[in-house]
Amino acid sequence: MNAPLPGGALASNIEVTANTVQRGDIIQVGGRACRVGNLFQLPNGAKQLFFESGELLTIHTRTRLTAVRMMRRR
Repeated sequence: MNAPLPGGALASNIEVTANTVQRGDIIQVGGRACRVGNLFQLPNGAKQLFFESGELLTIHTRTRLTAVRMMRRR
């Protein structure tokens, strides 16, 4: 579902994996919404996500998470 936001942005719920996660994605972890601030490639395709709040989350290549991604309208 896409929801319009002020400023012409769209928020979409998407499924992300270690291959598709991006900076700025918002992932709910333990009931808290965490925005991905940076990510680091690890061996065997895994990634370590560094959230803006300071937490770290390591995801395996088969991990599937639901995220909110902001997209700008053109």
